[in-house]
Amino acid sequence: MKLCCFDGGRIGLIAGERIIDVSDIAGATPGEWPPVGMVRMIGRIDGLRGALDKAADRTGMALDSVRLECPIEWPNKVIAFPANYHAHIDEMVAANALISAKPANGQGFFLKANSSLSGPADPVYLPAIDGREVHHECEMAIIIGRGGRDIAVDRAMGHVFGYACLIDFVVRGKEERVMRKSFDGFCPLGPYIVTADEIAAHDDIDLQLMVNGELRQLANTRDLIVDIPHMIAMASSVMTLHPGDVIATGTPAGVAPVKGGDRVDISIAGVGAMSLAIVQGDKGSHPVWTHDRFIPA
Repeated sequence: MKLCCFDGGRIGLIAGERIIDVSDIAGATPGEWPPVGMVRMIGRIDGLRGALDKAADRTGMALDSVRLECPIEWPNKVIAFPANYHAHIDEMVAANALISAKPANGQGFFLKANSSLSGPADPVYLPAIDGREVHHECEMAIIIGRGGRDIAVDRAMGHVFGYACLIDFVVRGKEERVMRKSFDGFCPLGPYIVTADEIAAHDDIDLQLMVNGELRQLANTRDLIVDIPHMIAMASSVMTLHPGDVIATGTPAGVAPVKGGDRVDISIAGVGAMSLAIVQGDKGSHPVWTHDRFIPA
């Protein structure tokens, strides 16, 4: 299945070039606050699959007639794995952009603000910070379906609901990573969720990112240092995973700056593609970005 959010929080089932409104099945109310319709549906998916299968016979509407939104706007958490491809570690060390060359299997993960999530039709606004670069990071998102704590590696894939495209934008610098990665719109997710049963091999998926038609990043999930089952095991050793939680798998080599006026395209085989406009914004300025040395809290 391909599931999405559209037109103000409606839940959609995508069938070819059609989209079928299944908000009634999901129990989602368009415009509700907080916008947890998709999270609630993922948590109840086992009891809804029959109704969703029958919904595929509904007439629906043209997919290009609706506005796709972030498929999970209000997850419990967004977990991200840094330094998870060796080639990316090498390029960041060469650029003096990494404090440590330690890979993800030795440094773990971090959390990215839920409010940084945005959708496939939303522009990415760059903060108004003089002298700083904002870089793109091409990643695949894992969507947790069945929650749990201390999930064993050999059972981890049974906890995966599906996958989506994700770009992790970041302000380069020495400030705390979470701050540099948590601006509004710095985590585009979508264009929909492809359920795990649609993906034949999670450890052999091609992903790529282009800027203005130029190929910047190209990789395959077989090259991950910490693979998907081990990411789930590591994260769940620390915290309980909940339905709808998002795990960003880490970026391959090729990260580079973006500027206002650029267009960024991400595509992941079998998962989907997004094309995003980059806009120079006028928000985000703060004295913290002008400090040139570490000041203890």
